[in-house]
Amino acid sequence: MDLTRLICHRIPERSFFIGNSQFPVCARCTGFYISLIIYFTYTYFYYVNYNLELIIFALILLLPAAIDGTTQLFELRLSNNKLRFSTGLLGGLGLGIILKAMKFFIFMNFFY
Repeated sequence: MDLTRLICHRIPERSFFIGNSQFPVCARCTGFYISLIIYFTYTYFYYVNYNLELIIFALILLLPAAIDGTTQLFELRLSNNKLRFSTGLLGGLGLGIILKAMKFFIFMNFFY
């Protein structure tokens, strides 16, 4: 479990538990990883046309996680695990779109 500290803070109050076992990542990261896995699986089987509108949509999807995380970091309000997980799901989808778009545009510039 010590290696997971490199990818997530793992604060117990911000993590899910099954029985007495804490998830290896926090609630927000759980949402991020779940939606990233789903999106990457989807794009493996289906073509996605990466354009400016989709990238703007992806950036909008990242906003809730950024706002929730930032306001919580500066102790402006308290969040809960359901909200963290939800914003993580949205943010993970946005991050997945951006990562795949970067790959798409890099590939297009090198090979075409």
